[in-house]
Amino acid sequence: MIIIGITGTLGAGKGTIVEYLVEKKKFVHYSVRAYLTEVIAERKMPLNRDSMTIVANNLRETYGPSYVTDQLFYKASEAGKNCIIESIRTPGEITSLREKGDFILLAVDADVKIRYSRIQQRASSTDNVDFETFCKNEKREMNSTNPNAQNLQKCIEMADYRLLNNGTIENLIETFEREIVV
Repeated sequence: MIIIGITGTLGAGKGTIVEYLVEKKKFVHYSVRAYLTEVIAERKMPLNRDSMTIVANNLRETYGPSYVTDQLFYKASEAGKNCIIESIRTPGEITSLREKGDFILLAVDADVKIRYSRIQQRASSTDNVDFETFCKNEKREMNSTNPNAQNLQKCIEMADYRLLNNGTIENLIETFEREIVV
């Protein structure tokens, strides 16, 4: 069983890689976002980026820095198939997954204006923000000394592979195929 974790900046193209792996390589997808959305609904909170951050940080503080991805890993282990765990946000999650077996961490990034344009096009409920708020949210999630809070910069640094996605979907997939063997 191969486990690929994916991290990266907002709107960089993580979901595109996930779709490719699911459709073309038959990976099973486990989503941190979907997991958190369920918890947010149970807690009757509004579904937005702030709630996602609050709930994720609360779960990590209560149960440990890798709690959410550990829960997804256990589901993946039961399925026993190659899987991708999308949206790794803390170094503790990476450390825990690396201890569990055959794990590859992939980071995706792109220019901030390109990424903002992409999130505007996908128009999810958590992405409905202006450019200033987008940048503020990202800044909040980029660095932290708190092991239970998002630290995307450190996660990107810990990646086995880094993809820059300033081009088309086709360019991203070609780069993925050329640089990452799965």
